[in-house]
Amino acid sequence: MKKYVDAIQGETRIAGVLLHPTSLPSGILDADAFRWLDFMAVAGLRLWQVLPLGVPQGNLSPYQCYSAFAMNPALLADSTTEIDDQHFQQWHQQESYWLDDYALFMALKQQHSNVAWYDWEEPLKYRNTEALQEFEENHSTEITAIYQQQYQLYQRWQEIRDYATERHIYLFGDMPIFVAHDSADVWAHQEYFLLNQNGQPEVVAGVPPDYFSETGQRWGNPHFNWEIMQENNFDWWISRIKNHLQLFDLVRIDHFRGLEAVWLIDADCETAEQGTWQKVPGDALLQSLKDEMGEISLVAEDLGIITPEVNALREKYHLPGMSVLQFSFDHFDNNPHKPKNITHQRIAYTGTHDNDTTVGWYQNLDEASQQNILNHLGIYQNADANQVCDTLIDITLQTKAQLAVIPLQDFLYLGTEARMNIPGTVDDNWQWRFQWNQISDNLASKLHNRIERSGRLQ
Repeated sequence: MKKYVDAIQGETRIAGVLLHPTSLPSGILDADAFRWLDFMAVAGLRLWQVLPLGVPQGNLSPYQCYSAFAMNPALLADSTTEIDDQHFQQWHQQESYWLDDYALFMALKQQHSNVAWYDWEEPLKYRNTEALQEFEENHSTEITAIYQQQYQLYQRWQEIRDYATERHIYLFGDMPIFVAHDSADVWAHQEYFLLNQNGQPEVVAGVPPDYFSETGQRWGNPHFNWEIMQENNFDWWISRIKNHLQLFDLVRIDHFRGLEAVWLIDADCETAEQGTWQKVPGDALLQSLKDEMGEISLVAEDLGIITPEVNALREKYHLPGMSVLQFSFDHFDNNPHKPKNITHQRIAYTGTHDNDTTVGWYQNLDEASQQNILNHLGIYQNADANQVCDTLIDITLQTKAQLAVIPLQDFLYLGTEARMNIPGTVDDNWQWRFQWNQISDNLASKLHNRIERSGRLQ
């Protein structure tokens, strides 16, 4: 199968679906993942978009993980499969640049009852060589088990990727721009983050008030020390991108505007309303990536308030942006989410994991807003939410966008009960799963026909 960037040249357009592996019926990478790919192949869906596959912290958010590289052990179907020691040792050597620190970090957390690294005793907190060596010697069994667990996850994902490739399906990953404070990356590379002498950030990441939240979103992640990163030729970033492109054909950079400027929030502030924008050397980073890797298979998540400088950075490196049709119903003619403004260099969605499902979104609007949407869509006054959802799916598929992605919830006409995430909240997110009995016997053929009619059946 051609690389995604080669396959989407000219006017080629394909259709994809958004579904995180935890939303499979089993919630893990077992037979359901392969059955899901079989369904996609019959339906004519050429791309499977997932959320980050990292190890989530307590609130289950895949955007707050213990590592920027490791995969979530909860996705592993079983850990009893036999390991080829020669292949394992070769893989370990190849991945040691992140794996050794991650395994040591997780073993230390287990010994510290999951306490954050910045509350450990100082020799371990600040990575004293003798203290770490002693711990490794005393806990080699636990550390090796973590190595093997990550190897098995990598092997399982490669099986899934091979199975997808055989069915001409691309895998589309997602990479949070920031990493969690309590993570192996921050602990192992404290010089790459803006931390004080106690390992605490004085400013944290987030975004100012926008469509998703009236008080903004205070993520709490530490900011990068871009000056030091640039002095080291962005080695951590380049390793991270390469790691993701071992797993995926295409990778979305979440909060892409953070490569042009970042919102600095004082760590003492409880919301993201007060902050300042600070420029960062994202241009230099992307140029380094291009010099190192050639054509880069990245997508810019450019939702929210986007400046001309952010657009210029995205366009300079020919990165597709995102358009979400739920955001298209206003009176601004230049709205990039309006179907008429969606060019081939965009990826079109009905909604994303941060939106309500299309049915839930419509049902929760007031009557005047619902009427406005019906007028825009040109459908009769008494249309129900399912018809609105159907129309929005068809319009998304019919856009000029190189890729149209529909969340599975919309194909199934599910309401707010199936919403994946509410930004700015921490409870009851990331838990939705579909069941196979929700996939009717004729759904794949119906989707195949819709995709064919839209000119996206490649």
